Amino acid sequence: MMTSKDNELLEVGVVIGTHGLRGDLKIRPLPTGLLALPGAREVYLEDSAGQFARYETVRSSPHKQNVLLRLAGLERFDDVESLVGLSVWMHQDDLPALAADQFYWTDLDGLEVVDRQQGVLGRVVGMFSTPAHDILEVDGPLGEVLIPAIEPFLEKVDREQGQLFVNLPQGLVPEPEPDSAS
Repeated sequence: MMTSKDNELLEVGVVIGTHGLRGDLKIRPLPTGLLALPGAREVYLEDSAGQFARYETVRSSPHKQNVLLRLAGLERFDDVESLVGLSVWMHQDDLPALAADQFYWTDLDGLEVVDRQQGVLGRVVGMFSTPAHDILEVDGPLGEVLIPAIEPFLEKVDREQGQLFVNLPQGLVPEPEPDSAS
C-alpha cells in the first residue's frame, strides 16, 4: 500500500470489476479501504500513468468481501467499464474516525514490533487481508514474520515511541538461533 505524500492520498482499493447496469464499480478494498470506503464522499482513481481523477460518490456499500461504489456522472455500465484495474485513493483527512482500538494501515506502517517473550521482532512493512482477518508483515532479524492483526496478539500501540507491542504464541515466530561456541 502506498501513500501519495504530495497529495496526502492513501490507496484504499482496486477496481476489480463492474456490477449491474447502473455503473457500480466493484472495489477490492485494501485493509484501510474496508474501513474507509463505505462512508466515502469522494475518491480519486489513479490510472497506469499515475494521473489522478477526482469523483464524488453517489453510493457506497459493502458487497460480500468487496465494496460497490457508484460515482457521480458515471451511472451506466458503458461509463465505467474502462475503469477496471485502476487504483482507488482517498484523502487521509476524509478517512472516518476510528474507535480507540482500531487503526488504519498508515498508523501501523513502520512501527517497531516488540513481542512479550522474544523482544524486538522488526518493523511493520506491509499488511494484507485474508477472509479471516488482516495480517501484518514484519521484517527484522528473524526474517519475515506474519502476525494476525487481531486480539489477543496485538496488545498495545505506542505512537509516541513508535512501537507495537504483541504477545505471540510459541511457534508463530521462529526461535532465534543459539550462538554457537567454537
